[in-house]
Amino acid sequence: MGIVIGIDVGGSTTKIVGINGGQIESPMFITATDPVTSLFGAFGKYIYDKGINLSDVEQVMLTGVGSAFIDSSLYGLPTRKTDEFIANALGARHAMDIDQLIVVSMGTGTSFVRVDGDEIQHIGGMGIGGGTLQGLSRLLLKTHDIHQVAELASRGDVTRVNLQIGDICNKALPDLPVNATASLFGKTDSNASQEDIACGVIYMVLQTIGGAAVLAALNSPIKDFVLIGNLAQLPQCREVFPKMEDIYHVRFHIPLYAEYRTAIGAALAYINKVIM
Repeated sequence: MGIVIGIDVGGSTTKIVGINGGQIESPMFITATDPVTSLFGAFGKYIYDKGINLSDVEQVMLTGVGSAFIDSSLYGLPTRKTDEFIANALGARHAMDIDQLIVVSMGTGTSFVRVDGDEIQHIGGMGIGGGTLQGLSRLLLKTHDIHQVAELASRGDVTRVNLQIGDICNKALPDLPVNATASLFGKTDSNASQEDIACGVIYMVLQTIGGAAVLAALNSPIKDFVLIGNLAQLPQCREVFPKMEDIYHVRFHIPLYAEYRTAIGAALAYINKVIM
């Protein structure tokens, strides 16, 4: 089998990865002003940087919202599309020994995909994600640079903006420790620092997503959640989700190449013959 290239085409950012002999080649992403420019730029740079000949490519697989703009082959190569939720599921499960899970794809918004063995089901989503983080950061911090916001947040103290159980009760409640969040931004005043606000915004987005994921698994045996997408790379994920694991008695997993898992899943859809 030749190289299978999976491409996750967003509105302006394209992520691309090759799978060759079962091995994931180093992925990359490209940002451009529109999905078509982003796609062709990403593909061209990828094959050039990796020294890949077009004759080495067996199949190109496209997924993501931006793939709807692509109606022709890519540089004359065999090109097909696969459903984004299928790609999410296949990419999240890759190299993970878990049969029952919910994929939490944290992009501009957030989607939830339930995986039970070979059964894949999109169960819903929410309009909170990276777009929310960027929008609130523009309003409150005068920047939409996620890296800058995360760096600010690393110097902040979320307990200065979020109301905790310990602020309103002198002892833990059933299944809720005193450091659990009672109200997001419930303690904020007009003197809050930029660092504390940045920390509060990131925590708000991540805690809301995590709580919604747990609710999505109610009345099911699922206890494992695989976090994929750009937000999974925020350092604050290592603070927020372990605390939620303790409260809800679940497990949140952040796999290697978490932000590229949809592109990986697109390639796997061809390799595993589950294109839908």
